[in-house]
Amino acid sequence: MALSFLKYRIAGLVSLTLLIVSISSPSLSLSPPVASKLAQSNPKTAIDWLNQGLQAIQAGRVQDAIAAFKQATQLDPTLAPAHYNLGLAFRQTGQLQPSADAFYRATQADPKFAPAFANLGGALLEGNNLQLANDYLQRSLELDPKLGFAHYNLGLVREQQRDCQGAIASFRKAIEYSKNAPEPPYHIGMCYLQQGKLDQARDAFNQAIKINPKYPEAYYNLGSILFGQRKLQEALEAFRKSAEANSNYPNAYYGAGLVFMQLQQYGDAVQVLQFARDLYNAQKNPQWAKNAEQLLQQAQNLNYQPR
Repeated sequence: MALSFLKYRIAGLVSLTLLIVSISSPSLSLSPPVASKLAQSNPKTAIDWLNQGLQAIQAGRVQDAIAAFKQATQLDPTLAPAHYNLGLAFRQTGQLQPSADAFYRATQADPKFAPAFANLGGALLEGNNLQLANDYLQRSLELDPKLGFAHYNLGLVREQQRDCQGAIASFRKAIEYSKNAPEPPYHIGMCYLQQGKLDQARDAFNQAIKINPKYPEAYYNLGSILFGQRKLQEALEAFRKSAEANSNYPNAYYGAGLVFMQLQQYGDAVQVLQFARDLYNAQKNPQWAKNAEQLLQQAQNLNYQPR
């Protein structure tokens, strides 16, 4: 099956759960000569290749794992865990189309394999095929209603469809079954932001930060709310924490630049806005690089004026 994707990706949306399925063969204690003869007459089975791939993943050798999983699927096309782990390995290397195809083959090999349906839905979501993503995610939850990351991915689908109420309901289910994941409360905050419910959004971002104190996007959005409420020092602190969580996150510096402009601390504004502009350029984001450059020029002009 060939699944069609658009050329662009939805940044930072899909969280794929690494659920490695290992099938162990019965082990026998054989003397070395006998083991050697058996090795010559019995080539590796699909399960042997699967387990070799899992060992390669654990050792960080992803390409070796992909090769091993491929061998397993060729020897036994009905071995669903081999297709599934091949999909995870492809996804780890950013190969979205092969990943989706492997997850699909896992669902064909085992029509009750809920995580395969959930990860297939996640891959389709990242390819912006929302309707098909929704269908596969719904199927995964029919098979396993407690699959937290399936609820999360379904929430992302609904968020993209501008169905904030449905998205929030899915994210709350994700929190119920994946209590230590910061992404669901973060996206609840984003939904509340879209609805203009700033207090609820702030609470949701704080919940995400409580779970993950190094969540740059959560700090940034919290800072944006505080900036809009004219709580400038609190906003600046949030933007600083965002930059501390990820020193290459340009929005944090841009937000800090806005605060410094309001505080008339133009020299500080110049410094952070230069950094924001350079990061936007390095990350191939020309529109926001242009925005940062325009604000930077304002800061530079004001900095050189007598006050």
